[in-house]
Amino acid sequence: MQYPEVIHHGAIEGVTGSCHQLQLNATISVLIDCGSFQGAEAGSQGVDKSLGFPIDTIKALVVTHVHADHVGRIPSLLAAGFKGPILCSEPSAKLLPLVLEDAFKFEFGRDEQQLSQYLDLVNARIIALPFDHWFNLAQTPELYCRVRLQRAGHILGSAYVEFDVEYPIEQRAKRIVFSGDLGSSHMPFLPSPKSPERADLLVLESTYGDRLHEDRSTRISRLEAVIDKALADHGTVLIPAFSIGRTQELLYEIEDILHRKSLNTTIQTANDGDGSLPIHWPELPVILDSPLASRFTKVYLELDDFWEGEAKHRSENGRKPLQFNQMVTIDSHAKHLQTVNYLASTGRPAIVIAGHGMCSGGRIVNYLKAMLGDVRHNVLFVGYQVKGTPGAAIQMYGDKGGYVELDRERYPIRAGVTTIGGYSAHADQQGLVEFVTGMDKSPSEIRLVHGEANAKKELSKVLLRKYELKRMALTIDTK
Repeated sequence: MQYPEVIHHGAIEGVTGSCHQLQLNATISVLIDCGSFQGAEAGSQGVDKSLGFPIDTIKALVVTHVHADHVGRIPSLLAAGFKGPILCSEPSAKLLPLVLEDAFKFEFGRDEQQLSQYLDLVNARIIALPFDHWFNLAQTPELYCRVRLQRAGHILGSAYVEFDVEYPIEQRAKRIVFSGDLGSSHMPFLPSPKSPERADLLVLESTYGDRLHEDRSTRISRLEAVIDKALADHGTVLIPAFSIGRTQELLYEIEDILHRKSLNTTIQTANDGDGSLPIHWPELPVILDSPLASRFTKVYLELDDFWEGEAKHRSENGRKPLQFNQMVTIDSHAKHLQTVNYLASTGRPAIVIAGHGMCSGGRIVNYLKAMLGDVRHNVLFVGYQVKGTPGAAIQMYGDKGGYVELDRERYPIRAGVTTIGGYSAHADQQGLVEFVTGMDKSPSEIRLVHGEANAKKELSKVLLRKYELKRMALTIDTK
């Protein structure tokens, strides 16, 4: 084997289970992410707690960001005997224990003593790295390896990872870059990712390698229109959203819409004519019904020093984009069930943000069971739906009068179904191409991961065309 070599343990033929092993020599390797599989990609792995690969040479784990499809298998990694450090950015170091607590409960149960011991272990292993600083991983006469994190713009704390690998005796050196998940160009809390200076090998995500996103003004207008329609229909807007990143961005955008709305704008309730008062836009309840998302939102507030650009400016001017007056947080399960029943049985307009983002679990499922069959309501998707998940089924069959299976029961889809692509936290095709072409020294080899087959195919075409125009050689591996 010619070192260094990259071995992939996930996100090869789909978008979940990100896990890549950088083998530096016969006895030393580094793992980049260790994520869980979701939807149809899980297969038998969904119930298999073993990793499926040996860990004897793995000396460190580098985490690009804290989404479950990048860190969800860490409990299994630790259970398998991994004893190395977990390297991540400073914001991720605050968020990661919360995600891993949830992952541990899912994989191994809720025993409080085991959970406490596990979290102590996790916290002891985490090493928080500042962005744009090199950290030495290995230094021997035969091998020198250092790592650096750069802002990826995907969620708070997300990073792409640069490795400098040198073999002094052989007088060889190579720079390898793992993109992790790259953010889009209109994220309110984060700057757009900047290209690395150079790379010899780039492992690049390709989630949206076959499409372009709506611009930010378009997506905000579409969000506002969906809310307007649901309110006019005396319905609820149900937004399945991931607890980290997407939820906070939605809260930010909704707060801005509410802030801009005139106090004179009113929407009549379904009880029109019985003496009920009309609902003013600024009084519209925005319900966050996800205990995990609520915890992450609190941490986001604590990490406001890492906010950039527009969000930082808005906060400094007295706005509270993540804790505004109309925001209602639901904690207890009993209160959750009361809220579901109330919204399903009345004409009280509301916006509900709840997990899971792909509708495969969590509190959103109860809302869907109660409201999918009612034309007054609208399900709004703002994130990628993996094949085999209920979210993907609702997207596919919603406008065809179809049904979706939830907890092994069929539910007809009569509610409106809307997808707004501009809210994706992933770069689109243009953003991915610019990440590559913006380097001073472009890579001669690119491995496309974290994408469906067509996304990889279309992105590969565009990249090869760009290289041909510059008369440069490029090898692309789409696995």
